[in-house]
Amino acid sequence: MKLAIDPGCDTVNFVFKAIRNISSITLVRYASIEEQNEALQKGRITGVLQIKNDANPFSPIPHYAVHLETAGASASIVGLLETELNEAIRNIDHKIFPKNPTIATLSIIHAPGRPYRQIDFILPGQLGFSLLMAGVFGSSFLLFSLRQGLVLKRLQATPIRRRTIIGGEMLSRLFFHVISFIIIVALGYYAFQFTLVNGLFTFFEMLVFSLFGLGIFMGIGFIISGVLQNESSISPVANTVTLPMILLCGLFFPIESYPHWLRGFCNLLPLTFFVDGLRKIAFEGVHIWQMPLQLIGLIIWTVVISFWSVKAFKWE
Repeated sequence: MKLAIDPGCDTVNFVFKAIRNISSITLVRYASIEEQNEALQKGRITGVLQIKNDANPFSPIPHYAVHLETAGASASIVGLLETELNEAIRNIDHKIFPKNPTIATLSIIHAPGRPYRQIDFILPGQLGFSLLMAGVFGSSFLLFSLRQGLVLKRLQATPIRRRTIIGGEMLSRLFFHVISFIIIVALGYYAFQFTLVNGLFTFFEMLVFSLFGLGIFMGIGFIISGVLQNESSISPVANTVTLPMILLCGLFFPIESYPHWLRGFCNLLPLTFFVDGLRKIAFEGVHIWQMPLQLIGLIIWTVVISFWSVKAFKWE
C-alpha cells in the first residue's frame, strides 16, 4: 500500500516513525498537490497521510491527529490500511501506558500444517484455462479445415465411423496437451513451490484427471465446428462459450465471492468440477475415487458432450 505524505504532515514524531516502519506501507512524496491528487484519484496511491500535533500546550502527554484522505479507486484496501494504522497507534499506547488495564487478552496458537500459498490456488486455474482454450479452439478449427478441404468427404466413402475420427483426433492432440501440462506443473513446482502432497504420484493423478477435462473441452470444439458453416464465426462463438466459464468457474478468484443465486450455476459447469478436483488432488492429497461429486460431474459432462459432438459431426 502506497501512502503520500501531505506537505503539512509532521514527520518528526514517533507516530510517523511507527507508520513508516510498517512493512506493508510505502511512503511517497509528490512535487505538487495537483500531482498528488491525480495519483489519489487514479488509484496509484491508497491515500494521503497527514499528522498534526493537536495536544493542549499545557498537557504533559503529547497527542496527534492522524488524518487519512482516500478515494473510491482504493476503496477495496482502505479497511486493511485502517487496521494497520490503528495497530501502530495501539502499540505506541502500550509502550507509553504499560499499566493501562485491559478487559481481555488474545493468544494465538499456530497448529502445524502445510502453508496454503497463492500458487496453490492459481496454478490449477491456469491449467484449466490452458486446456480449455487449447481444446476448444484447436479442435474447432481442426475439423472445420478438414471438412473445408474435402478430406472428410473422401473419408465418408470408407467404412470409418464419425466417432472413430473424433476419437482419433483427440488422441493425436493428446500428446501436445500432456507436454504443456507437464511444463506448467513443473514450472509451478520448481519456481513457485506449488504443493504436490504425494510428489510424483500426485502429479500422475492430476494428469489422469486432466484427461476428463481435455475430452470435454475438445468435444465442445468439435460441436462448434460441426454446427457452424463459416470459418469466421468460429472464434466469436468459441469465445462466447469459453468466456463465461473462465469468469464463473473459480479460475482466478473463489466462487464464494459470487452472489448466492449464481453459485449453483457455477458449480454445475464442467470447468468448475475440473479445477476443484485438481486443487483437491494437489493440496489436500485427495485421490480421484475420493471425489465422487467432481468425478460424477465430469463423467456426465463427458457422456453428454461426446454424444452431442458425434451428432453434430458433418462430412461436408
